[in-house]
Amino acid sequence: MAKKPTIRFVCQNCQASYLKWQGKCENCGEWNTLEEEKVEVTPRRTIALKGGGLSTVRLDGKTTPPQRIHSGIEEFNRVLGGGFVPGSVVLVGGDPGIGKSTLMLQATCALAGTGHEVLYVSGEEAIDQIRLRAQRLGLDVKPDALNTLDLAASINVTDIVTTLEERHVHKVVVIDSIQTMWLEGIESAPGSVSQVRACAFELIRLAKTLGFALVLIGHVTKEGSLAGPRVLEHMVDAVLYFEGDRGHQFRILRAAKNRFGATDEIGVFAMTDSGLKEVPNPSALFLAERHGNIAGSAVFAGLEGTRPVLMEVQVLLSPKTGEGAPRRAVIGWDTARLNMILAVLEARCGLKLSSMDVYLNITGGIKITEPAADLAVAAALISAATGKPTASDAAYFGEIGLSGELRQVSQTELRLKEIAKLGFRQAFLPRHVSSTSARPRPPQGLSLQEIGHLSDLVALFTIKGVS
Repeated sequence: MAKKPTIRFVCQNCQASYLKWQGKCENCGEWNTLEEEKVEVTPRRTIALKGGGLSTVRLDGKTTPPQRIHSGIEEFNRVLGGGFVPGSVVLVGGDPGIGKSTLMLQATCALAGTGHEVLYVSGEEAIDQIRLRAQRLGLDVKPDALNTLDLAASINVTDIVTTLEERHVHKVVVIDSIQTMWLEGIESAPGSVSQVRACAFELIRLAKTLGFALVLIGHVTKEGSLAGPRVLEHMVDAVLYFEGDRGHQFRILRAAKNRFGATDEIGVFAMTDSGLKEVPNPSALFLAERHGNIAGSAVFAGLEGTRPVLMEVQVLLSPKTGEGAPRRAVIGWDTARLNMILAVLEARCGLKLSSMDVYLNITGGIKITEPAADLAVAAALISAATGKPTASDAAYFGEIGLSGELRQVSQTELRLKEIAKLGFRQAFLPRHVSSTSARPRPPQGLSLQEIGHLSDLVALFTIKGVS
């Protein structure tokens, strides 16, 4: 006799399960996230399992790289590692209104224009809404052109699976979004942990079986992580985050996980009236509005994957107002690392900043994670403290240690080439002390200013000054 399903209260944030409802989840600390779900009791097996066995192969066998389906958007291909892989599953997340649906609609139209059969399933918009948005973005395909893009508005996973199994012609399938999908037999509302996990499992199983590339668009929580069960990120082959400030034109597509490519590549887009436009040279746009004669500004030669990017670091210092600790407001960088550099400047270089409010901003809406930005941030802080602007033709990169020493960073020559290409004539970098690697060769017209200790950089501002 089959047992009746039991009632559990599952946290929609961390998937923790409880026997009764309570206001706060003890596992993740979130309030009002427990929802009632029915759990089917699986009967205990009393017979031995019998299978057909596994077919094994040797590791040293021959293999070929997977074939790629180019999305038609080069910045998207860069992040994916060269395009979609047949049978792969990509999860794209981002804040509401950031442009996830616009990006995927542009990519599917570009794929359809090259003859690939594409299915775009929306659980949030009607067909007419998608058509109007495509026409507004100039994506409507001309009658005499090859159009292989199918649109559908549905939240029923069973209907989607049946359509894909019957037609068996689509190469790329987009689901917008996975939180709106609903599967019969799951006693919970769309967007719950059980529904998201079950719907994703059915769609991923079908993608692996039929060999089409599947793209799942997902919502994010207020903390910026993908909504739904954490197991969803383990089930897919690639996890992409679409980042940026909605009040800013730039958007960054970043890979957090990629089984078929690198995870440190980024794609840069600009949001315009006609949709997302690729930015092949983001350095020029990030520095387009820079004024080199203002104190508190420095240019950082960063590296995002294999792409060198120049960004402006801006710092504003103001006297502390009121009681309590001074304020540290940071946009686009790590607050803890800023506090470390401030401590090094005060303890090792004698620069008094403990009584100042510090505001730091990385222009362009991009987030910097590499420690190579330490030297550029220190230069902007010293410039703001002394009131002397940095050289308008200088760029900075290098890591700072706790004793104030400058440490080498990777891909020095690649950074120097980008600095010279943008017309800069000076590059401030750590002093070369390694005996295992050759000294970097600067491009023609670029002079290297090697710095061994942070106090040397302070001396350039306080003694000689910077013109």
